[in-house]
Amino acid sequence: MADAAPSPLRTVALVVAAGRGQRFGAELPKQYQTLGGETLLRHSLRPFLAHPDIDAVAVAIHPDDRPLYDRAVQGFDLLPPIGGGAERQESVRLGLERLAEFGPERVLIHDAARPFVSEDLISRVLAGLELAPGALPALPVADTLKRAEDGKIVETVPRDGLHRAQTPQGFRFNDILNAHRAAAGRSLTDDAAVAEAAGLEVVLVPGDPANEKITTAEDLQRAETAFAVRLETCVGQGFDVHRFGEGDFVTLCGIEIPHSHGLLGHSDADVALHALTDAVLGALAEGDIGSHFPPSDPQWRGAPSRIFLEKAGRLLALRGGRLLHLDLTLLCEAPKIGPHREAMRAKVAEILELPLDRVAVKATTTEGLGFTGRREGIAAQAVATVSLPRDDR
Repeated sequence: MADAAPSPLRTVALVVAAGRGQRFGAELPKQYQTLGGETLLRHSLRPFLAHPDIDAVAVAIHPDDRPLYDRAVQGFDLLPPIGGGAERQESVRLGLERLAEFGPERVLIHDAARPFVSEDLISRVLAGLELAPGALPALPVADTLKRAEDGKIVETVPRDGLHRAQTPQGFRFNDILNAHRAAAGRSLTDDAAVAEAAGLEVVLVPGDPANEKITTAEDLQRAETAFAVRLETCVGQGFDVHRFGEGDFVTLCGIEIPHSHGLLGHSDADVALHALTDAVLGALAEGDIGSHFPPSDPQWRGAPSRIFLEKAGRLLALRGGRLLHLDLTLLCEAPKIGPHREAMRAKVAEILELPLDRVAVKATTTEGLGFTGRREGIAAQAVATVSLPRDDR
C-alpha cells in the first residue's frame, strides 16, 4: 500500500509501538518481545487486520526499530510505518497527522503492548462511536483503593464510578486530531484524557478482562500462561495422485529425483508438496489447493509447487498459528525414496521455516497392487498438526 495514492478510508487503526519499555527491563522494547513464538506487536495487529470494519492499519514506531518492525509484520498488509515521538502522546499526534491524508471518519488508537484485544471489543468501541465523539473500553474497579503518603495510608478512596481504562480507544477522526494538536506539549495519560481536555464527550463501553497491558517481565510470564490456555490443536490431512508420463526425473518435496518417467500435472506435479499443502489447508479449514490455485488458471502451468505450500504457511501465520508437525507418506514402487529422504525433509523444513525434527518423510509400496503397484504413478498422503488460537468471541 506504500505506493498507492491516498484514498478515503472510513475507519483506520493506529497501533502505537514507539516506546522504549524502560519498566520492562529488557534489551528489546517490549512490543518486540515474543509471546507464543510471535511478537507482542504482531499479536496486537492481527485482530485489527481481520476486523471487517477496519479499512487500514498503521503503526507508529521508533525510527531505530525499523528492522525489528519489518521482521515483526512480515506478511501483514499495513500502511507505511510512521515515525513516533519521544512520548506516547507525541507519537499518536504524529500518527494522526500522517493518517489525515486518507480522510478517515473514525480512528481506533491501540497500545502494541495489549496483545489480547478481541474482535468483539473492537466492535463495541466502534458501536460507541455511533453515540459520541469518543469511546473508551473500561472495567469497573473492584479492589478497595487506598491513598498513601510516606508509606502510610491516609485515605480510603471511594471506588464508585471508577474504571480502569483500556485500548483501543475510538474517536471521530477530526475531533481527536484537533484535540491532540491543542494538547501538544502537555503530558496527558491517554487519548481519552486528550479528548476530555478538548471538551469531547467520551462514552464507556465494556472492556475485556483478558485485554491486559504488558508492562513488566512478570506480566509477560502471566501472558504466556494465558496464551497457552487459548491454544487448540487442529489436524488436517491431504492426499494427491499423479500419473507417470514422459520424462527422466520426478520432483518430490522440491527435489528432482532421476527416474525412467516424469509425473504429469498442471504445475510441476510435485505430488508430495501438493499433499502437504492440502494437509495444512485442511487444518485451517481453508479449502484445498485447487480453490487457491485453480488448475484452469494458466499462470500455474509448470509452476514450482513450493509456492503452494508457502501460501498455506502464510495463511497459518496470519491466523496466529504454529505448525507443530508434518507427516508425509509416499506410495510408489519406484523411484526409491530412501536415498533422497533427508534432502526432501530439509527442503520442506526450508520452505516452511521449520526445525527439521518437525518434518517426517516415509515411503511404502502397495505390494504390486493397484495403480501404484502397476507403476502407473505416485500417490502421497500427509498429515499436518497445527496449533491455533481459539476464537472465544
